[in-house]
Amino acid sequence: MVKIREAIVVEGRYDKNTLSQIVDAPIFQTDGFGIFRDREKMLLLRRAAEKLGLIVFTDSDGAGFVIRNRIKSAIPEKYLKHAYIPDIPGKEKRKSAPGKEGKLGVEGMKPEVILEALRRAGATFDGLDVSSSGEITKQDMMELGLSGGHDSRKKREMLIKALDFPEHLSANALLQALNVLYSLDELKAELTALETDNG
Repeated sequence: MVKIREAIVVEGRYDKNTLSQIVDAPIFQTDGFGIFRDREKMLLLRRAAEKLGLIVFTDSDGAGFVIRNRIKSAIPEKYLKHAYIPDIPGKEKRKSAPGKEGKLGVEGMKPEVILEALRRAGATFDGLDVSSSGEITKQDMMELGLSGGHDSRKKREMLIKALDFPEHLSANALLQALNVLYSLDELKAELTALETDNG
């Protein structure tokens, strides 16, 4: 597992699953063309890009480039790096037939191909030691009432709305987004403000 300082954005959950087995970095997904109508998700990507930098890692087919261009048009270029996979004919194991253009996507790439693409993009390897930077843990989420309690879901929904995060974030995705954008102390301050506002 290689640690990378920047956040990475991929198209879908299978791409995210492939990358999460190779790199230790915050990984977001566009849900394909879903990024075009999800203002909150684009805002979250922009905030992650401003905080850590963002590596755009979409497939090498036409759809991948449309999604890449949408991100490029919404986030200043100074915060972006672009990783490109080579054009390799084939299909992913889970699919019964190749995609429209007959090329493997990010999920079908070998680990060494993915790491080389990230190197070429200028990724910062071993850059940020997340474990020593006051990372917010699942235990913290429980202690703050954001998971494991009878009203945790409601509290998460209120926090997501207050932070202008995408409304359908799972508890794990919320934890990842919080770790990119907030320290534990900043999260506690946000929750205190939220309780005061809704007091």
